[in-house]
Amino acid sequence: MAENQEPATNEESLTSYAGKKSGQKIRLRAIVLGSLFALAICLITPFNNAYRQATPLGGGHFPLAPFYVLVWLMILTAFVRMLFKGRKLITGKELLVSWALMVLLSGVAWTGLARTFFINLTAPFHFATVENRWSEVLHPLLPSSWYPQSKDAIVSVYNGLTDGRQLGWFDILTQIQWDAWLPPLLTWTIFILLCYFVMVCLVNLLSKQPLYNERMNFPLLRVPFVMQEALDETGLGRFFANRFLIAGLAVPVCLHLLNGLGFYYPSIPQIPTLILAGKYFPKVGLLSGFFKLKIYLYPAFIGFAFLTSKQISFSFWFFFILGTLLFGLLSVLGLNIPAAALGVTFGPTISRPEETQMIGAYIVFFLFLAWLARFHFINIVRQGFGFKKEDNLESEWLSTRFAFWGFIAGSLAIVIWCHSFGLPLLFSILVVFAFFMFTLVAMRVICQGGIAYFTLTAAPMDGLMAFFGAKPFTSLGILVAAVIQKVLFVDLRESLMPSLLHARKITDKARNNRFIFFAIAMTLIAGVVISFLAMLTLCYKFGMRELQLDWATRTTISVYDNVYSLVESPVKPGDWVLIFSIAGAVVMLVLVICYHRFYWWPIHPIGYLTAYSSAMRILWFSFFIGWACNALCMRYGGVGLFKKLRNFFIGLIIGDFFMAGTWAIIGIFSHSSYLVLPN
Repeated sequence: MAENQEPATNEESLTSYAGKKSGQKIRLRAIVLGSLFALAICLITPFNNAYRQATPLGGGHFPLAPFYVLVWLMILTAFVRMLFKGRKLITGKELLVSWALMVLLSGVAWTGLARTFFINLTAPFHFATVENRWSEVLHPLLPSSWYPQSKDAIVSVYNGLTDGRQLGWFDILTQIQWDAWLPPLLTWTIFILLCYFVMVCLVNLLSKQPLYNERMNFPLLRVPFVMQEALDETGLGRFFANRFLIAGLAVPVCLHLLNGLGFYYPSIPQIPTLILAGKYFPKVGLLSGFFKLKIYLYPAFIGFAFLTSKQISFSFWFFFILGTLLFGLLSVLGLNIPAAALGVTFGPTISRPEETQMIGAYIVFFLFLAWLARFHFINIVRQGFGFKKEDNLESEWLSTRFAFWGFIAGSLAIVIWCHSFGLPLLFSILVVFAFFMFTLVAMRVICQGGIAYFTLTAAPMDGLMAFFGAKPFTSLGILVAAVIQKVLFVDLRESLMPSLLHARKITDKARNNRFIFFAIAMTLIAGVVISFLAMLTLCYKFGMRELQLDWATRTTISVYDNVYSLVESPVKPGDWVLIFSIAGAVVMLVLVICYHRFYWWPIHPIGYLTAYSSAMRILWFSFFIGWACNALCMRYGGVGLFKKLRNFFIGLIIGDFFMAGTWAIIGIFSHSSYLVLPN
């Protein structure tokens, strides 16, 4: 919902949408340009991120490399137009489509898929020891078609080929044991592409709700849209010459120029961007939860927070503070709940039982979104079964009928795929539903909240085990569900679905959206293949031991450790986990009712969903500063001042990403890199 407005939940909004004329046709040149840059990002990202340990090229949901390329493409386009007046070789809208294609693949090449994929396929063999007993307990359960059935292939991935550093990239490709790798890669590619297809169908079906019925703001798209408008109105020069924009640019440019030089030349003083504030709080008492508090200064995220609605940006930092206070409050009340009460969980950041509030909160918020879109769902079903005629088909990626049946068929195929490898049928359905439910909620948080860096607290499986326990899954089912979850549905820092919704917004009303869908499909398929090749070749050349994959290795090993624990000792739902899950559901229910019923209600429910996210531990202060500036601006200067100051905060974003991209390029050619953005 936009601010606190009642969404249009009847057929009138869709009728008015259907009556609108389609817009610009996206030409082939934009698709080719975007696809080529996207595939290039896929090729270079593993080398840059894992070997050079430079600034991540594709981190988060506003990735660095695509935006850096977009800015330079727009500047180059404006310059070419100035030289050849009257010639529009490419429009701003087309450049945004190219950017959207780059964004889609930037996540696939790293945390969205490739970062942990090959560790996931080799860890149960490479890290098996006498002490952890994986060989006895887990190996008999591992589906043979999921994993390379060659010890030499696994050893080569971790140690690299002999003299691999001296070999060329093509020579490395020819020496990979493809007979061992092709079967598991083919099996997993089928699963991954099925999931991607279902995601595309879901976004196609559901996008009208946020785009038209709720008129979502899409804060992460504000800067690209402003730049596109300036380019298409031949005003890009005036845009960059705006004095507020220049002032905003100057802040991160000066900051990171000084700090970057100080990184390479220690004699140059640096301006600290990290403040360890925890030392100012006691270890015990009401404020004990702040004992490890850190304050990070990221100009770009301050800019995003300013462009987000005040209600949302306020909710992000407010719930972070409130959630941290809860730990101290429980301690003061004498409820010192041990971490052991959490049991075995798969959440990427969950560390205390109190944080399992998010399980109930996610479920209730998903139901709230479904209730808001109830009339839209009725339209989808009617059009899917042919009871209602579709309008304006050319402006959609897919027809509603095709997307409806594609979603059903794709979901059934995923369920059957999971069941064929040992997950009980009922739990196959529940697991797939939980995976997509959590992903849809995360998509909403990212796209509506303008939070470019987002991580889950609890994993989808944590929710299922909280209510059913581990025993009904069976030993093989736990393994299957946990490994699948690790592949696509737990590390949502660069999830595909938010990028798909952003792409849907960018391509809205384009006259040839069917062609764009085909381009997206082909680009995704090529991106998966290229990402696999790039990551596997890098591992064979240098050896996984030499790459910066500590986080990926640690989190993947923990998955198999947790599976082993559950196989050996299936646990029942923990009392404290259930209590806090129910408490989270109750809190979220109150929040969504107040948010929906009271126009004056100042708190947005999605802030609660991020309270314990590791992303908010980094970004809470940026959202506080952005919210404070927005609130003061609107209170004392009104809309006029807001429009002027908006350029300052856009300058913060462009300047931060410009410096991040520049230092990333320098990092490729050096042995270390100054990091501008969160890693």
